[in-house]
Amino acid sequence: MKKIYTRSILTFILLCSISGVIVAQDTVRVNLSEFIELSMERSGQVDYEKGEVSLAKNRSDKARSQRFFPRLELSTQHGVIPGVISRTDLPPGQWYLDPNLENDWEDWAIFTRAELTAIQPIFTWGAVSSAIQAAEAGARAAEYEFEGKRAEIELQYYELYFSYLLAEEISRILDDADNQLRQIENQLREMQEEGDPDLSEADIFKFEIFKSEFEVQKIEVEQSLRFVERVWQRALGNAEAIFEPAENFLDPVPFQIQPYEFYEERALNSRPELLGVDAGIEAVSKAVDAARAQNYPALVLGITGSYANTPNRPRQTNPFIINNTNFASGAVGLSIRQNLNFSSMRRDVERAQIEHQRVRDLRGAVGDGIILDLNERYREAIIAETRLKQTEEALSTARNWVRHEQLNYDIGFGDAEDLTDAIQQELETRLQLKQNVFDMNMRIAALYVSSGMPITQLSTN
Repeated sequence: MKKIYTRSILTFILLCSISGVIVAQDTVRVNLSEFIELSMERSGQVDYEKGEVSLAKNRSDKARSQRFFPRLELSTQHGVIPGVISRTDLPPGQWYLDPNLENDWEDWAIFTRAELTAIQPIFTWGAVSSAIQAAEAGARAAEYEFEGKRAEIELQYYELYFSYLLAEEISRILDDADNQLRQIENQLREMQEEGDPDLSEADIFKFEIFKSEFEVQKIEVEQSLRFVERVWQRALGNAEAIFEPAENFLDPVPFQIQPYEFYEERALNSRPELLGVDAGIEAVSKAVDAARAQNYPALVLGITGSYANTPNRPRQTNPFIINNTNFASGAVGLSIRQNLNFSSMRRDVERAQIEHQRVRDLRGAVGDGIILDLNERYREAIIAETRLKQTEEALSTARNWVRHEQLNYDIGFGDAEDLTDAIQQELETRLQLKQNVFDMNMRIAALYVSSGMPITQLSTN
């Protein structure tokens, strides 16, 4: 019976990324949807996974930026240089004709030169557009992957919400049982004082052992409830309020299990893992097209420009003579580029094709894994539903047993051991019922996640 109190409480290692100290002020009650939403907003794990999506989008944006002027460079040079002196009658624009031209070490000026280079692809056989489409498909694949991980994190917070309700329910059940045990203890004490022959020492020993075990269970449940409360506060991260579930009791979520085919169809059409693989297939397919395009010559537009200025040096007027410290030039033209390493390019295409085939094979593997997982989750949900119904019937029988033994005991025909056994059985069955309600809610939520449906549709209201 101890496993009932600990199995569902020790599942919250996911909250290791959440930190904060809570100083309680007001009490705020939140329902399931609000709790999941607030916790997801503060989750460090969610923020980390979002970073992968941001990186994928950044790669996509970078690929799109390569459409126009993928190479645009500007470099500048600066310095201080001396002027020049010509002792001829040549005009400054023709000083290059003076064989005795000298540096003027008494005339210094700032030298500035700038060079601009730009390349614009004109026709690349689809290499640029394919690379852009591959990056965009990769970004969508990252988004789908994030959605799959987000669903798993939501399921963990879903479990945390119902764990709070389970701990409260168990605490109330043990409080009720504690009152019953006190009544039985008083009755046993009276019988012992009166020397009732129907009371044996074995009955007293068994009751004392049961009472000792019960006290241990009370401490376990109390500490479990404190633990869940602290985890709740850390998850929601509000130091000015105490958060509690909007519900007071742990009840099954409103749900009716559909035929298996319903969930399989939803899973194959909605699971983000499959959608992500489809986007990955598209990305790799476009990468193959981009690799093939590298085998053909590309037509590009080239633009170059250079400018230099030094005030103490004259610009030369001869178009074939350039003073590299004082000139301006520019050029625009078309260029054909062709990589002649065809062997290397062929290997690139083969590698892209292998990656394409691997991703296609991956889709089949992912689909098989999803179907296997869905079958398991569906089986667990059916079993959990049946177990819950049977436990409800068992609890009704246990309560009838307790009433029967209590009545016989009150009129003097009962046995203390039988009454203790009946109360113990009812207690265990009540606890088992709440545990089965918790398991049922978790199995249904897992079935939702496995079929690609959001668990926020499982409302507790």
